[in-house]
Amino acid sequence: MNWSLALPELVLACAGMALLVAGVLVRTNAFMLSCTGALGAFLAAGVLVVTTSGGHAYSDLFVVDAYSRFAKVLILLAGSLGILLALDWTRQEHLRRFEFPLLMLFSTVGMMLMVSASSLMTLYVGVELMSLPIYVLAAFSRENVRSAEAGLKYFVLGSLASGLLLYGISLVYGFAGATEFATVSVALSNPALLSPGLVVGVVFVLAGLAFKVSAVPFHMWTPDVYEGAPTPVTAFMGTAPKVAAMALLVRVMDGPFGHLIGQWQILVSFVAIASMLLGSLAAIGQRNLKRLMAYSSIGHMGYALIGLAAGSSQGARGVMIYLVTYVFMNAGTFAVILSMRRGGRSLEGVSDLAGLGRTDPARAMWLAIFMFSMAGIPPFAGFWGKYFIFAAAVQSGLWALAIIGVLTSVIGAFYYIRIIKVMYFDEAIEALDAMPPSLGFAAAATGLFTGLFFVFPAPIVAAAEAAARAVLG
Repeated sequence: MNWSLALPELVLACAGMALLVAGVLVRTNAFMLSCTGALGAFLAAGVLVVTTSGGHAYSDLFVVDAYSRFAKVLILLAGSLGILLALDWTRQEHLRRFEFPLLMLFSTVGMMLMVSASSLMTLYVGVELMSLPIYVLAAFSRENVRSAEAGLKYFVLGSLASGLLLYGISLVYGFAGATEFATVSVALSNPALLSPGLVVGVVFVLAGLAFKVSAVPFHMWTPDVYEGAPTPVTAFMGTAPKVAAMALLVRVMDGPFGHLIGQWQILVSFVAIASMLLGSLAAIGQRNLKRLMAYSSIGHMGYALIGLAAGSSQGARGVMIYLVTYVFMNAGTFAVILSMRRGGRSLEGVSDLAGLGRTDPARAMWLAIFMFSMAGIPPFAGFWGKYFIFAAAVQSGLWALAIIGVLTSVIGAFYYIRIIKVMYFDEAIEALDAMPPSLGFAAAATGLFTGLFFVFPAPIVAAAEAAARAVLG
């Protein structure tokens, strides 16, 4: 048993428990101690992820390869951005409790376990370890009714999704006779085992994981939870868990269930089309930025699912590149949303951005970059993410899927560009408060990456290519 392969996860878990004890014992600055410790643990885990050798461990329940490394680095980066975005918000809202960053840390451990899962049981443990802390985070602002409602809705619907996932796993185990991915893949290569019950099990597994990426028709929780949860939590759950769940979907569907692509490709294509359509159309009438971002995330996951539907290494590569661009532009957008305060009061309306281009040109410029990128306008990162996704669909002969993706991108561009119009062409009511340094740094860092991605795409494309080969060969 090569336990050292799980060293990054062990470091994070041990650091989290140590910081939990320290937070109880330390009476002053416990919150900053937890934040600093969690960021340090993320950095140490990132170094270990990059330097740890590959292989299987724990009786083939855990795998480390180029694919898991790519996803883990992106998850750790998203988790670090989540903590960074929470620094000023927790001070403004008087919620500087040391448990806040630690819940993000423990959730990140679950995400890392998910992307290294090589068994259906490891998959389920990772999903639950990721989800439970987020349920608490969504309801973290206990005195806010909307936050409590968001936590309850996410918990109830998340429990339903976990039940669907576990039922699907039990069906797969019953018909395939194994839970390890490699054994299931070998079993499913035998046409005699392709029973209707097994296909139903695969559908339930897909449904449980589709909930985690808020794909249609498992999206119903997303707008209310995004709006009601504390904004840093919304930023966190809109990035890191989406990376983990989408990466897991690719590993599961292209790995052990790869022989059943004829059965699940149509289903994934339908979910992708429905997600893109809903995300593009439902967001048009939104006036609250957090609800708009909720529908936007549904649409973006629809685009990522196109790469999964392609069922090829090009598709897997496209998904990973798309997730990189999505994390940066999503986190940057939430950095700007978190900075929207007037007289210390938090604002979330699109109309609150009126005249920002004249009162705060730098903040308006960063948000404009993120909106252009999300709309898929070149040369920003979002355009290249969609390019690789659509190219993979075309190479796999999924022309209809690619065309629908392009058309929904055009529709979705309306509400992104409307935000830019409000910032630069509407009359300013009153200037927003100055942008806090932590949020300014996050917006600048993610904005530079999003705006200059076309200058240095080669390293990320090469890493995504290596990750895709690790899954599909």
